Amino acid sequence: MATILVCDDDHEIVDAIEIYLSQENHRILKAYDGEEALEILAKEDVQLLLIDLMMPKLDGIHTIMKLREKSSIPILILSAKSEDTDKILGLNIGADDYITKPFHPLELVARVKSALRRYTSLGSLKDDDSIYKTGGLVINDDSKQVTVDGDPIKLTPIEYSILLLLMKNQGIVFSTDEIYEKIWNESAFGAENTVAVHIRHIREKIEINPKEPKYLKVVWGVGYKIDQEN
Repeated sequence: MATILVCDDDHEIVDAIEIYLSQENHRILKAYDGEEALEILAKEDVQLLLIDLMMPKLDGIHTIMKLREKSSIPILILSAKSEDTDKILGLNIGADDYITKPFHPLELVARVKSALRRYTSLGSLKDDDSIYKTGGLVINDDSKQVTVDGDPIKLTPIEYSILLLLMKNQGIVFSTDEIYEKIWNESAFGAENTVAVHIRHIREKIEINPKEPKYLKVVWGVGYKIDQEN
């Protein structure tokens, strides 16, 4: 069971989501604007935030920006807007995934399960040490710690999962579709922009110069890879 905060100024949508996710044995907290959501997040141990973009007092955009200053919990945006630009905006400010209203209950439940699975895996331990290294970039998959030249790097669950995939398979090029399908566990139709945004975020965190990446490289027209270095 996870504690999930649902934030939307439409009370009917919040109530409906509560019904869907309560049936999955999750504990649901409810907020109706960004300020209320941040207050709850400061007091409660929340594992997932579902949040609308357009709300009174403090909108979803600024709420996510404030939350990302100190938390890496998964964030799933709920919005009636379906344009790609809005999806990219949500991802750019730190959201992990995006679902357009109206949505099917089964799709919502699947997205929630996927986000929680990635988040939970960050706190899980394995029997053997799992350390992946190239140059000064190191992932310890037991402690879920990423460092560059000894300095710790803070990644969201999605960013960590993508980087781990590439670090485990150094030298292998993954297309955006392959990355999406392996990380999100669903069809990659129309997901190119989603992956590209997360790749850019990872580069901004691990590269000295993201425009000339040392670690996470693009193979134009094919995909992304991390090369093996001593």
